[in-house]
Amino acid sequence: MNTAIILQNISKYISLTQEEETYFVSLLKEKTYKNKQYLAQEGEIGKYVNFINKGCCRIFNIDKNGFEHILSFATQDYWIGDLYSIVTQKAGRFFIQTMELTEVLQISKTDLDSLYIKVPKFERMFRILAENAYVEYQNRVMQNLGFTAKERYDAFEKKYAKIKHLLPQKQIALYLGVTPEFFSRMKKKI
Repeated sequence: MNTAIILQNISKYISLTQEEETYFVSLLKEKTYKNKQYLAQEGEIGKYVNFINKGCCRIFNIDKNGFEHILSFATQDYWIGDLYSIVTQKAGRFFIQTMELTEVLQISKTDLDSLYIKVPKFERMFRILAENAYVEYQNRVMQNLGFTAKERYDAFEKKYAKIKHLLPQKQIALYLGVTPEFFSRMKKKI
């Protein structure tokens, strides 16, 4: 199991002793998903917090009219999960789907709770991650409410500069909240 990336990620927030690191790694489960497989689906109860070791995922929901709405994309060195479902243990609100071959390291909700007790500094780290996710969510909502499609695209390009070339135009359009046709016309004008 390749744990170098996740341990480097954790070191941005907390310092671990060798014993704490060994215990944490023992709780991880490595899983590889093919393109277009689901890590989580709407209606399921969240069981895992996932760390992307390699690959790319999209987080989305489908409204009552059958339209997809992409909340975000997640790539290597990114934590992902349906936080609402994981915390409340109620039916999830989102689909998390791979966009290419993706390798994740998972920690179960049960093991995460045990980790918080045995190594309390992980609570601090996951609090910081949750705070950062909340700030991102607020920024995303404000962009959707107050930005033009062009401004949303500019923000998208800035946030996802490393992966924008990998994403299908349709997925970018869904993220921006516009039709693929509108997005194509908009890009021609840029």
